[in-house]
Amino acid sequence: MTKNAGAAININDVDLLPILANDFNLMSRQVGALFNVLCDIYGTDKVVLKASKLEALDLMRSEALPERVLALQKLVYEDPTITDVPSESDIPAILVAIQEEIAEFIARRTVEDKLEQRIAEKMQERHEEYVQEIRRQVLKEGSGPENAQTLKKLAILEKLSHTSLSRTIMEALRPRRLEEIVGQEQAVQSILAKLASPYPQHMIIYGPPGVGKTTAARLALEEARKISSSPFKASAPFVEVDGTTLRWDPREVTNPLLGSVHDPIYQGARRDLAENGVPEPKLGLVTEAHGGVLFIDEIGEMDPLLLNKLLKVLEDKRVEFDSSYYDPNDESVPQYIKKLFTEGAPADFILIGATTREPEEINPALRSRCAEVFFEPLTPADVETIVREGAERLGVKLEPAVPGLIAEYTIEGRKAINILAEAYGLSLYQQQRKKGRRRRLITVANVMQVIQNARLTPYVTVRAKDTPEVGRVLGLAVAGFVGSVLEVEAMAFPAREAGKGSIRFNETAGSMARDSVFNAAVVYRLLTGDDLANYDVHVNVVGGGNIDGPSAGLAIIAAIISAIQERPVRQDVAVTGEISIRGKVKPVGGVMEKIYGAKQAGMKLVILPAENAAEVPDSLQGIAIQPVATVEEALDYLLMGPGEGRGRRRNRTGA
Repeated sequence: MTKNAGAAININDVDLLPILANDFNLMSRQVGALFNVLCDIYGTDKVVLKASKLEALDLMRSEALPERVLALQKLVYEDPTITDVPSESDIPAILVAIQEEIAEFIARRTVEDKLEQRIAEKMQERHEEYVQEIRRQVLKEGSGPENAQTLKKLAILEKLSHTSLSRTIMEALRPRRLEEIVGQEQAVQSILAKLASPYPQHMIIYGPPGVGKTTAARLALEEARKISSSPFKASAPFVEVDGTTLRWDPREVTNPLLGSVHDPIYQGARRDLAENGVPEPKLGLVTEAHGGVLFIDEIGEMDPLLLNKLLKVLEDKRVEFDSSYYDPNDESVPQYIKKLFTEGAPADFILIGATTREPEEINPALRSRCAEVFFEPLTPADVETIVREGAERLGVKLEPAVPGLIAEYTIEGRKAINILAEAYGLSLYQQQRKKGRRRRLITVANVMQVIQNARLTPYVTVRAKDTPEVGRVLGLAVAGFVGSVLEVEAMAFPAREAGKGSIRFNETAGSMARDSVFNAAVVYRLLTGDDLANYDVHVNVVGGGNIDGPSAGLAIIAAIISAIQERPVRQDVAVTGEISIRGKVKPVGGVMEKIYGAKQAGMKLVILPAENAAEVPDSLQGIAIQPVATVEEALDYLLMGPGEGRGRRRNRTGA
């Protein structure tokens, strides 16, 4: 390149703007002028060398104007991949662009020359050992902490922030008002009553997943803000965290829930604090929730020691900070840090914990400080309502059988919405491939394809039926907060030798269920006068499920008597209850969950211990409840025989 090329050449001398497409001679002269400009900038030898490397040497020497323009493009843009020979009509625009590129290059070279001149002047004034420092000063002048790399990363972040996908289906279909939460009216009212009071209560919400516990808590706070008697202000925060993801260091190095102190040496306090040896307190979520609600999902999964520390904060309504590096007499300590170490950070909030665990599994100290609210599992009707409302919000129609089909495969509102959303996407995809009118319709076939792809199985496998059977009794079991119907069957044959019969029972059902079989043998003799040892009896719990408790005793004795006496058993009645060796029916746990399971299976009647009758709410609908005190009384409603009706006694009915 020639020295001071930028100063010697004025690109404006090569005026390309007036070029006309039909003025071939003028364009040719302009191209020649641009080649001369390049030779002045780089030097003729370097232009020839560069043209050789860029495979443009033959094009430069060509008589054809388009080929010479192509050579000019290769040289200016230094791009050997430009291979398309431009048409004559495109040449004027190309020459204008080349002029701009050359002008930009010359301007850049001019700035560089001036910069070199400034550096040379400073080098003359100062010693050589300061040359590098002076160069950095010139280059950094006005740039601050930014450089090309940091600005590039900032631009990428800003571009990413403007790109987003559509909301998730749960965000789009999440209830916006308390009235939209399906199947939990009593629980929602209970939460709202505890928050809207002038003296709000901490609470634990129990219930299966996907029934709206988190949404109910959030909406209840929004509603409580509007009530004058509530202590929550309009700006009261709702801070949500998952108990399974809360991690902390017992050395208090970090604690996102309660807060921690960053010591200046080991944990890296802010630079201006670390230089003076001042520790820096970091506030936690409990302070962020001050004046509002701290919602901890899956609170039963929290670290026990961290939970105990949280209980201390609940009592004190304040978080204390401590550090061996803190010196109250140090004048370099900011006032806010002194205040935090002296008084602590405020943490006056209402704790709402949600869990899928049983109450007995939750820390007793936590339970003693909290009111307890129970969410019910969703009924098939509830799931169908959720599906219909979700379809309405999506603006899509459903075939009549779709809500019922989805309700057969899940009892979770969240899962039902996910099935609906996937079926919706499948429907859109299939309709896009079809020609003609498109309908926003979700069909049974769409839902079945989703169910098959997800390998889902029907939630309820045992259903009520009108035809009685011998030796088959429907019991009730509980798993978590969900009840289900349990099949207990029995077969009996006369023993080959009187008094030497045997009783067999599947071992996987558990030791307590096996004890219920032995109790049933005693009760059978008590009720009939016959000895069970005269029969070979096989009792089986279908599916081999483990029965954690004696509540299957009533179902087992009924199955044995039905099998031996060949008396049919109603298949629309479910039973639960422990039996004593005196023939009494004793109370059991999980009554409401078991009734729910019976309703899911379509049962008309549930037989339960008389001592559990008080646990059944008067508002129960859709199923009849019959309390019994003895085995004999239960058999009157369960077994059929000559001269016996389907239930001669009056029963409690919630229908």
